Amino acid sequence: MSHSFQLSKGLGGALIVGGTAIGAGMLALPVSTALGGFVPAIVMYLICWLFSVATGMLFLEICVWMPKGANIITMARTLLGPIGSFFAWLLYLFLFYTLTIAYVDLGGEAVQAVFGMWLPERAGIFLFTLFFAIFVYVGARAVDKVNLFLMVGLVASYFAFLAIGIREIDLSKLAQKNWTASLFALPVLFGSFGYQGTLPTLYEYLERNVKLVRFAIVIGTAIPFVIYSIWEILILGIIPVEGSYGLEWALTNGKSAVEPLRHLFPNSDIFLIGQFFSFFALTTSFLGVSLGLTDFLADGLRIEKTRIKKLWLCIGVFLPAAMVASYNPDIFIVALGYAGGIGCALLLGLYPIIMVWVGRYYKHKEGVAPQLGGGRGMLMLLAAFVVFELIIQVLSQIRV
Repeated sequence: MSHSFQLSKGLGGALIVGGTAIGAGMLALPVSTALGGFVPAIVMYLICWLFSVATGMLFLEICVWMPKGANIITMARTLLGPIGSFFAWLLYLFLFYTLTIAYVDLGGEAVQAVFGMWLPERAGIFLFTLFFAIFVYVGARAVDKVNLFLMVGLVASYFAFLAIGIREIDLSKLAQKNWTASLFALPVLFGSFGYQGTLPTLYEYLERNVKLVRFAIVIGTAIPFVIYSIWEILILGIIPVEGSYGLEWALTNGKSAVEPLRHLFPNSDIFLIGQFFSFFALTTSFLGVSLGLTDFLADGLRIEKTRIKKLWLCIGVFLPAAMVASYNPDIFIVALGYAGGIGCALLLGLYPIIMVWVGRYYKHKEGVAPQLGGGRGMLMLLAAFVVFELIIQVLSQIRV
């Protein structure tokens, strides 16, 4: 394999990592970090980026131990036994259902914005869910085609928002610092750097080349770090934290980072482009998560994908999410917090730490050098960070 071909595949893998992490979580990040201020937010981004790299390396080490085609559930069953596999199942379902709930809630808001306030948000939630559920029902090929269009729109609207929004930035708005308040953004940040579930597939895609996967992890996770940091400057530099329709208002009311623009810049290009970006970010994430959840249930429950059984699968995925969102309006930020603060923290954070500990020190797995240095001390430090984040998640709910 030539060096240029290896680099090309490695960059392709990095884009898979970055593309998986970046999504509708962007719409919650500036809202969740606003009370802490810009500088603390960037520090939190940096910490979560490094944590995501570390846990990615742990997953890579586990991939090397596993047979071809192993997924997270197989890893847990092999290293932690039936109980570990069972809880991995529960965490996987919890993570993907909470993400789906968050996305259909915001989707209902988007539909309501198009049709006007005469359409109840609950009706908007079901209309959004029904429309995009059709693509998931048809299958991966249909999702792939519509997702290509949506990704082009996402990239174009992001750069258009950057070009227009940069003129509205007030640097004085970036001066606020509250380090304690910044900690409460950790649950949403955990989810926004989540990609580790793709590593078994990425490992096979890169032909089990450990160096290429390491490259893809480091570069791929750097992409969302840079994009999130620029997005943070834009939103926190444009929208005030306090006052009517500020970011604190958005946090309290479970709104996205783009929603205040509706009130602060009505009938303006910046609001219109922000709406487009919000829609594309939302729908790309929604399609990917809901397709993944549908396939997971089909595989885990061994359901053959006939037309009728696929229909029941889709009902099982979309109806509960739509029902929860419709009876809990404006749950977007809260649901993302649960997804990142519990689902991602445990399944994509604590699980690889425990599995590597068991694999290295109890089962004495061989065949590859440790992909993350530091031995037991590093694993204990990472586990302590997860526990700290879980405490923050609990405190954030008490504070609410």
